[in-house]
Amino acid sequence: MGSMEASTAPENGSAAAAGGAGGTACNGAGAAPNGGGMERRLRSSAASASWAAHLPLEVGTRVMCRWRDQKLHPVKVIERRKGASSSSPADYEYYVHYSEFNRRLDEWVKLEQLDLDTVETDVDEKVEDKATSLKMTRHQKRKIDETHVEQGHEELDAASLREHEEFTKVKNIAKIELGRYEIDTWYFSPFPPEYNDCPKLFFCEFCLNFMKRKEQLQRHMKKCDLKHPPGDEIYRSGTLSMFEVDGKKNKVYGQNLCYLAKLFLDHKTLYYDVDLFLFYVLCECDDRGCHMVGYFSKEKHSEESYNLACILTLPPYQRKGYGKFLIAFSYELSKKEGKVGTPERPLSDLGLLSYRGYWTRVLLEILKKHKGNISIKELSDMTAIKADDILNTLQSLDLIQYRKGQHVICADPKVLDRHLKAAGRGGLDVDVSKLIWTPYKEQG
Repeated sequence: MGSMEASTAPENGSAAAAGGAGGTACNGAGAAPNGGGMERRLRSSAASASWAAHLPLEVGTRVMCRWRDQKLHPVKVIERRKGASSSSPADYEYYVHYSEFNRRLDEWVKLEQLDLDTVETDVDEKVEDKATSLKMTRHQKRKIDETHVEQGHEELDAASLREHEEFTKVKNIAKIELGRYEIDTWYFSPFPPEYNDCPKLFFCEFCLNFMKRKEQLQRHMKKCDLKHPPGDEIYRSGTLSMFEVDGKKNKVYGQNLCYLAKLFLDHKTLYYDVDLFLFYVLCECDDRGCHMVGYFSKEKHSEESYNLACILTLPPYQRKGYGKFLIAFSYELSKKEGKVGTPERPLSDLGLLSYRGYWTRVLLEILKKHKGNISIKELSDMTAIKADDILNTLQSLDLIQYRKGQHVICADPKVLDRHLKAAGRGGLDVDVSKLIWTPYKEQG
């Protein structure tokens, strides 16, 4: 959900491969005169020769790796495999984690992308982390934490988190084809074992069945009679449409959607038990059908007032306001139910950013227009946002004080305008008049 730098960058490895093959570096990497380039090549050759006896590199090795921006970045070797062409130690490929980036950018790289001059092995990680912390300013450390720390696992203890990361450390599917898009995946997804040796999967964009080969998809598309998700259309405004899919009535579709979503959601754990969930699938519609751009799921009955379980905007459709639209839509459903709602925790890193932005914009717009005092309870009744989320949002913006045993909202117009500007633009508006929906209980 929300913005994601990887979705607009070249495909994994493509830029680095082009730079390596052509010998032309960018972003300052090739700025030295020819003599410097020759010196570097000789030094690299010497390093390669000195390390030849140590190849293949061990899992756990730390080294600098050339990324898609043609710059060297620190990585840790997570896994290794023999190259397809031969079993020579120099032909191994390495699955690496970029220390500065989120796990979604982990990828397989070839030996030539690694700078063997910088190889470190048997590093004591606690000592290394301490040394790194001493070298960094507080601001630098926070910036790395924001991009690197695995958010969305607050419910896991340290042992469970290690087990999760070990089980999901290597992406099993590198790419998918969905409709007219080929998409690089971000995370591991537990597809059936027979798909584990498949670098790319082909999805039917309407029923979400997946296949190993393009020819299988082409044969399937001739037989598939669906042109939209298999559910009830509950919203249509212009070219946007929303379908409600009952996980119990459409179990295979629900499971396939979970397999697909897990490729882009690190924290997601629902794969098979879809009976208890409703899926709200957002589509762009044209003369060929209704094409999924994202979705959110929701428990049919939630004692914790959850109005959303998982949310995803597919990478090709990000930065277009669809994630914010999905959040707003979930609250419109809560208003129809006459309830307050909150998203299920833990949220993904991108999901948390989007929710903070949504809560900020909705609350501050009301405070700007409202004359006189207003309570947290009144704000909750107006927006269907849970009181705790309102309180936390206003506290994070320093817009609330605790006086004489109660919370008091401080709504200076200039301060509100500054926070609204910082929150960024809103998403696409939900036209409530186009929403035709009966809450699940009343569907009976």
